[in-house]
Amino acid sequence: MKKTYINGVGCISAQKTFDTVFLEEAVYNQNETILSVLAPVYKDFITPTAIRRMAKGVKNGIVASALALKDARLENVDAIITGTGLGCIEDSEKFLKNILDNNEEFLTPTSFIQSTHNTVGAQIALSLQCKGYNFTYVNGAVSFESAILDAKMQIEENEANSILVGGIDENGDYTTSLFKLAGRIKQDGEQPYDVLNPTSTGTVFGEGASFFVLENEKKDTTYAQILDVEIKNTLEENEIETEIITFLNANNLQISDVDAVVFGLNGNITFDSYYTSLAENAFAKTPQLYYKHLSGEYDTASAFALWMASKVIRTQEIPEIIKVNSVEKPAYNTILLYNQLNGKNHSFTLLSK
Repeated sequence: MKKTYINGVGCISAQKTFDTVFLEEAVYNQNETILSVLAPVYKDFITPTAIRRMAKGVKNGIVASALALKDARLENVDAIITGTGLGCIEDSEKFLKNILDNNEEFLTPTSFIQSTHNTVGAQIALSLQCKGYNFTYVNGAVSFESAILDAKMQIEENEANSILVGGIDENGDYTTSLFKLAGRIKQDGEQPYDVLNPTSTGTVFGEGASFFVLENEKKDTTYAQILDVEIKNTLEENEIETEIITFLNANNLQISDVDAVVFGLNGNITFDSYYTSLAENAFAKTPQLYYKHLSGEYDTASAFALWMASKVIRTQEIPEIIKVNSVEKPAYNTILLYNQLNGKNHSFTLLSK
């Protein structure tokens, strides 16, 4: 079976994750409940006429994929696989608002056409003229992992040599206002929103687009190898450690072999105990990292985590801003990523140098 290598990365997020080395300009914002992306110069990547009609999720996806391809020194790929939780939610909101405003008459179909979840994958394929396999996964907080798993299986079975995989989500004003009402987003006026020392339920919400070029051969642009990905829908808190040990054993590894672990801590006092019990017990002697204080919480935030972990393996450095504890290792060759959302959709991703 062929191995799966990350040979190019591109990331648009609430931080300056383009035109930089690795988070040297990152800012930890503890005052906002919703983090917006730091937008690149879109016209450098997309024609001005096309920009006008595109939602920000589509624009961010196109730019992130272009950065990943440039990083991998590729013009095209065999397949495009994306994951998204809410898809192009802004256009969905626009269309629904038009229905109400116009009493269901005289509707322009543009917002409806652009509101589908697979718009990003389709627009990237159009811009690349890629006529290969194109699929979008909409599986909540494991949408991105589902895309990675699909790509990994295709590369292993020799069905594709190079695949562009990404996770994209955008914020919509109306949807985020509903999330606030439902308690999914922290209430205003509770600052500072400290992810490591939470005092309330809900999370700081975010958005972003992260893309990766996965290939079946190692090159001088290679960041890391994806050893394994596993998804579990429901797990009790006391089952997580056993699940991780089983997952590592399947890859001939033990907890002591893990050089760093990336937790999806998001400041929700109800569900962060899934991570803190691991941090205090199984991984007490392992360097621990976190990322949602920089990216915000969204369904495909774990794509930002994979970007971050890939950079750690490539640069062999861990920026202070993403450290949970002060444990260090001489080298970072094996990294485990663990994420869950509200106690469901648990994912484990294993990277090696």
